[in-house]
Amino acid sequence: MSEGRLRVATLVTALLGVCVAAYLTYVHYAGLQPFCAGGGHGCERVQSSSYASLGGIPVAVLGLAGYVAIAIALIVPGERARLIAAALAVSGFGFSAYLTYLELFVIHAICQWCVASAILLTLIAVLAVWRLLLDDDRRPDPGAKEP
Repeated sequence: MSEGRLRVATLVTALLGVCVAAYLTYVHYAGLQPFCAGGGHGCERVQSSSYASLGGIPVAVLGLAGYVAIAIALIVPGERARLIAAALAVSGFGFSAYLTYLELFVIHAICQWCVASAILLTLIAVLAVWRLLLDDDRRPDPGAKEP
């Protein structure tokens, strides 16, 4: 897959993450219960747990900020931006893995929205690292002239 296609795929996935995190942020500040398919109460239990905020900041807000930062890094051209996008994605994946651990072994409830976010962050991390590791010889040189 080309660098351009990887960037677009990663950006689309990050924008889906923005949507999930924005919904959870809205639910938090509106004082609503998140919608759970199948009538499950896992989302409610997770979102109302003491782990739903970090330092007084809702985890949904942290996720929203993370997804937006990844999207911005994907829009900005250059090698440094690729490295930043990959670093943010891998960090987000690690934090998401920690939150999934809390859901499974501490809270004993699964939030479907959190699972969706974890899947998206996993995809973003894989795509961003793949993009970062692409062989430089395969990338077109922006200064090269056409033959």
